[in-house]
Amino acid sequence: MREKGPGQQALETPRAAGLAGVVFALLLAAAIVLMRLGIPEGAEAVTPEAFTDSGRREAVLSALALVPFAGILFLWFVGAVRAHVGEAEDRFLATVLLGSGLVFTAALFAGAAAASAVLSVGHPAGQAPDLAAWDFGRHFAYTLLTDYATRMAAVFVSSMSVIGHRLGVLPWPLILLGLLTAVTLLFAASHVPWSELVFPAWSLVISLYILVVGRRARARTATPG
Repeated sequence: MREKGPGQQALETPRAAGLAGVVFALLLAAAIVLMRLGIPEGAEAVTPEAFTDSGRREAVLSALALVPFAGILFLWFVGAVRAHVGEAEDRFLATVLLGSGLVFTAALFAGAAAASAVLSVGHPAGQAPDLAAWDFGRHFAYTLLTDYATRMAAVFVSSMSVIGHRLGVLPWPLILLGLLTAVTLLFAASHVPWSELVFPAWSLVISLYILVVGRRARARTATPG
């Protein structure tokens, strides 16, 4: 098998990062939607239907099954992006980017574990849930997801946007989109339901952009002259 040269590896890195980002964005968006439908917030969460609807339990179980894969793909996406940037990246911003990505993943997993505890302890299969355990687990899970994970996602988005601006690898529309996404995640996600979906939406846009740029770069390299 012929070994790939440095130029080929450099071109394949953004494509791999883009593919991982696309799948991550779709999985995270699906998990958020299923979790919102399965464990709602507000008065709707304490109605009798919320305690007896098996469909909501299945929605949460489906979301929990997606979260580990979303987290793995997100970490791989972060690593691939940093490898593509290489020595040109700012060390301070690169540290913030990596640290926020790791904390986001940890908070995402912790929120999923809390939701799993709601099902196992507060809402056993085939039994009526315990009100106190259900309410505590629901608030705990949403606090981790909407107060901590989303704010770490905001730091990740903002640092990525600044790196993209400094290195000139992101156009101004995507930089502005990143800033708007970061502001939404910082100030609105904990108060406005469903607003956390802006993070997977931003990840999808960035990933598609990386794929398009990588395809153009490969086409230029393959074309003689």
